[in-house]
Amino acid sequence: MQKPVTASNAMTARSDFLAANRGLRVPMPGFVLLVHPNSGRGVRYGITVTKKVGNAVVRNRMKRRFRELLWAHLPDAGLPDHDHVLIGRDGGIERDFSRLSEELAQALGRAAQGKGQRGRPPRRRRRS
Repeated sequence: MQKPVTASNAMTARSDFLAANRGLRVPMPGFVLLVHPNSGRGVRYGITVTKKVGNAVVRNRMKRRFRELLWAHLPDAGLPDHDHVLIGRDGGIERDFSRLSEELAQALGRAAQGKGQRGRPPRRRRRS
């Protein structure tokens, strides 16, 4: 069994999120799970909810729900030495918590099997 996942395992650097975007993508109705190897840093997690989803109250509520889901599932089902990022989708806030939990377990299982979409290449900046 792995170490428990707590707030100390949270990703904060933008470069880590950009690296995770190049990893495996597993889309679900309420979120998209990104999984990317992190070269021996243990199990880490990150959460992203854009302004398209709702106002600050809605986004923060969604992040709290995602954090609880990750803390519950990553110690047992998380991939060792990988970064796990949840990107909130528009319909994720209305979804039942137990359904989100089932979907996260399913997404982690698919990621462990290597099933999912390939990561996206970094965007090129426009030159003005």
